[in-house]
Amino acid sequence: MLAAIRRFFEARDVLEVETPLLCPATGTDPQLDFFSSQFNFPPNRPTLFLQTSPEFAMKRLLAAGSGSIYQVCKAFRNGEAGRYHNPEFTILEWYRVGYDLRQLMVEVAELLQQLLQSFSAVLPTKQISYQQLFLDSTGLDPLIFSVEDYRDCAAANSLPEAVELCGDDHALWLDFIFSHRVQQMMDKDTIYLLHGYPAIQSSLARLNVDDSRISERFEVFINGVELGNGFYELADPLEQEARFDKEIAYRLSHGLPAVAKDDAFLQALKFGLPDCSGVAIGLDRLLMIALGSASISDVLAFPVAPFEAKS
Repeated sequence: MLAAIRRFFEARDVLEVETPLLCPATGTDPQLDFFSSQFNFPPNRPTLFLQTSPEFAMKRLLAAGSGSIYQVCKAFRNGEAGRYHNPEFTILEWYRVGYDLRQLMVEVAELLQQLLQSFSAVLPTKQISYQQLFLDSTGLDPLIFSVEDYRDCAAANSLPEAVELCGDDHALWLDFIFSHRVQQMMDKDTIYLLHGYPAIQSSLARLNVDDSRISERFEVFINGVELGNGFYELADPLEQEARFDKEIAYRLSHGLPAVAKDDAFLQALKFGLPDCSGVAIGLDRLLMIALGSASISDVLAFPVAPFEAKS
C-alpha cells in the first residue's frame, strides 16, 4: 500500500517530505488530546508534544515555497483506543497548491480506487453535502439548531444519553447524532465524499463565500467508517488566531488540558500560505477496510492492546 501511494504521488510530481513528530506546540482542537514530554535539557526544560497531525509543520513548508507535498508518518492522539482507534497510527497527509476542494476530492477518489482495486472490486464514489445527508437521515437541518428538535430526534432513535452529553452545544449534538445515526445510513461498499460541513465544526477550513454557515471541508467514509478529513485551507492569519483563541477558551471553560497557540505556524500564515487544499487519511483504517478486518488491531503489528471488535 505504501509503495502504491508513493507511485501515485511521484506520477503527479508531488514532493514527499518529513516534518518533526516532536514539537514545542500542538493543536488547540478541543476534540483531541495529546501526549507531552519534558525535554531534559537546560536551561529551560521545555515541554514538547507528539503531534496529532503533521499539518502545521507541512503548512510552514508550503508558506516557504515547497509546492505540492505529501507525507506518510506516525501521528499520536491520547485517550483514543478501540475498534477504530490506536493512540499511535499511520497517517497520509497531502496538500495541493492551486487546488480547490472539488479538485482535491477527485484526487482522493482516484487514489482510493487505485489502492482498493488490489483487494476488491472498484467501489462507486458518491459526493453529497453534509446538510443533505443529515436531512435525509434524520429530518433535521444541521445548519438550524433547536434543542427541542434534537432532543426529539435522540428520543426517536433511542439515544436518551444525548441530552446530558450534549446539553445546548450545537456542535456536540451534530457529532453525536452523526456518529449514532447518519453514519449507519451510508450505503455499503461506497466511497463517500461528504462536503460542506457546518462552520462550527471546522477550525482550519475557509468559510463558503456564499453561506458563512458552511465551511469548505469534506470527509471521506467507506462503510460508515471515517477515513479522511480535508479542507480548502484557511490562509488568513487573523481569522486563524481568533479561532485558536476561541478553542483555547473552550478548553479552559471545560477543564480540558491547556495548550498554547503555535506561533511558528501563525507566523508562516502571515508570511503567506499559497492557495491550496489538503487532506489527511488514516492508513490503518483504510487497510482495515480493504481487508475486511473487524478491528484496527488486526492490521497493526504492534497495537497498544489487543482490543476486541466490540470495544
